[in-house]
Amino acid sequence: MSRPEPTTETAPPGGRATGLGAAGAAVTLAGVLVNGLAYLVPVLAARRLDPAGLSALATALGLVAIAAVPGLGLQLAVAVHHARHGSSDTRRLTAVTAAVSAAALILATPLLVTALDLPVEVPALLAVTTAAVVLSSRSLGELQGSQRFLRLAAAMALLAAGRYGGVIAGLLLGTGLTGALTAGALTAALTPLVLARIARTPGGSTTAPRLTVAQVTAGCGATLAMLVVSYADLLLARQLLPPSGSGAYAVGTVLSKGALWAPQVAAVLALPRLARGDRRSRTVALAVTGGCGLVLVLASTLAGGLAFRLAGGPDYTHLGRYAPIFAAVGGLYAVTFVLLNDRLAAGVRWPAAPLWVGTAAFVTVAAIMRPRTVSDLLLLALGTALVTTVLMALPARRSRPV
Repeated sequence: MSRPEPTTETAPPGGRATGLGAAGAAVTLAGVLVNGLAYLVPVLAARRLDPAGLSALATALGLVAIAAVPGLGLQLAVAVHHARHGSSDTRRLTAVTAAVSAAALILATPLLVTALDLPVEVPALLAVTTAAVVLSSRSLGELQGSQRFLRLAAAMALLAAGRYGGVIAGLLLGTGLTGALTAGALTAALTPLVLARIARTPGGSTTAPRLTVAQVTAGCGATLAMLVVSYADLLLARQLLPPSGSGAYAVGTVLSKGALWAPQVAAVLALPRLARGDRRSRTVALAVTGGCGLVLVLASTLAGGLAFRLAGGPDYTHLGRYAPIFAAVGGLYAVTFVLLNDRLAAGVRWPAAPLWVGTAAFVTVAAIMRPRTVSDLLLLALGTALVTTVLMALPARRSRPV
């Protein structure tokens, strides 16, 4: 059984710290590009499509994000497996995961067309894009697990270009909703082959144990739990708060999501080492993530009005006093994400159980208390984030499973 080949991408002659710094910078820039292209699509759509088309495109992108969650779980599972055992054949399991994700959209076509008022051809186009994203996730996982972070950054950028580039081109050419989604599906379909070449390792061994369905399922469940618990307050705001309050809360969640995703490069770099039982990597990742969250909370305290103005415009500047709390919610969930990765890497049987408990408690308490103001719901969200983080941290103090 072979171990992963040592990589020179993260350890140049300048030293280990320099190599990790370059890798972290590259992954961070790739993440900025991914988010930037995802943000550019609705900005262009608002200028190129009518309101109905804009709403349909936003709905379509949301459906892909949901249907591609198994791809994120697959990437986590492949990265952990590769870091622990080296190269193994994961093509069949990847193909099955992609087929299931795409088939879910195809089978849901009647419901999506009638309930969401989408053109009948849209679910099929989204299925193609979803399958491509899931297939590409395998290559991302292999690159992450083998600590080839510079190539991982390049692959992330290429996947974003394939996923959003065609849609952007279609919008610029004025092809309408269907034309833009068709172009997006075509460019996305090309990315798995390109990423597979980037992730290829010469003379890779296939003697390592196979990745199992249970490992992929654990990764998918963990990813889904993280998304659900971090977006639950936004969904409840839509249901419980008046229109003005839900709009203000939506602006505030821009800050919490920024605090959540800004330090995620630490989790990306730490995951392969966590899979090998490196406790120091967990400590460093938690320190970096927690420190980043603390800085964002302090910055929001000093410039909360400016933060809300940048996120939502001058009409929301008066809500600046809530900015530190929104940032604290995101910062706590960022720490939770690192702890979740550690539980996945350790092979914990139900790694996301505390997240589901926190989500259920949040929804239950909100249903009983029925908060009607931004501050009431926000304090409830902060309490949920704090309790969830503590629940995730307690098992981490125990011995790691072999």
